[in-house]
Amino acid sequence: MESLGREREGKIWAVAGGKGGTGKTFIISSIGTYLARKGNKVILADFDYGAANLHSFLGVTRPKKSLTQFIEMGASLSDLITKTDIENISLITGDIHSIASDSIRFSQKLKLFRQIMKLNSQYILIDLGAGSHNNTIDTFLIADKMITVLVPELIAIENMYHFLKNVYFRKIKMSLRDYGFKEIVQHIWERREKYGIKNLKDLVDYLMDSFSYIGNILERELANFKVYLIMNMVRSDQDISLGYAIKSVLKKFLGINSQYAGYIEYDDCVWRSIRDNKPFMVYFGLSRCAKEIETFTLNLIQEKEVTLLRG
Repeated sequence: MESLGREREGKIWAVAGGKGGTGKTFIISSIGTYLARKGNKVILADFDYGAANLHSFLGVTRPKKSLTQFIEMGASLSDLITKTDIENISLITGDIHSIASDSIRFSQKLKLFRQIMKLNSQYILIDLGAGSHNNTIDTFLIADKMITVLVPELIAIENMYHFLKNVYFRKIKMSLRDYGFKEIVQHIWERREKYGIKNLKDLVDYLMDSFSYIGNILERELANFKVYLIMNMVRSDQDISLGYAIKSVLKKFLGINSQYAGYIEYDDCVWRSIRDNKPFMVYFGLSRCAKEIETFTLNLIQEKEVTLLRG
């Protein structure tokens, strides 16, 4: 993908989960509400193509304007922004009968990314759908903070791992493409047994050791690559500690630097807010979960990690 530059008005955070049902939409709506209530201008963008429901977590009906107008009619992204009843929060929604991620053309994707970067807001928070299609991955990769939400279940963890593996591999290839080395990466990876490569960390180490010019590029391009982990629906200290174990696995087998920003304990008030279409941070702002959301949002801003404090 061609260089898009990094000039923009606000900070872009993207939230993905690898699979559905991890609570990423709840998380991003809650982060956005917390930031907005602290006086920040926030745009929430629902890029869960074909299954957009972010509006429900903000307590609003589905807006008539959506990404369908951007894709099919060439409307400007800024023209699709809808105000919400929460002060300082605006919304760009997808459409439940809209489009699939794989139906967006390359030129449309570049146009979308350029317009995201020009949105006039202090924070632009993007809710991404499940799966590892390149359009989803590329949207994740343009973010200043790439946030993954998972729950303490084996399938969710495996899906998150495979999602981040695909993200990192694409980042490696795209970092080298402009220099004409993308095919080398693909060639070596497809023959990884021959080269004694077992995982992506081994691949990067091999490339850096074998090709000094490639190593210099990767060292520069991957220096700031980091993902942020949020554990949802935890029920025990063991569930919370799982975040640290995942952080270690990502580093050992993928070579990915990650930051365990925080967790949310399971609480019935969460599903009650979802059932009643009430913004959680507005109606349950004094709950334990709300305090945990505040904590990991501040950790995301301040580049801090969670500390295990319960009781």
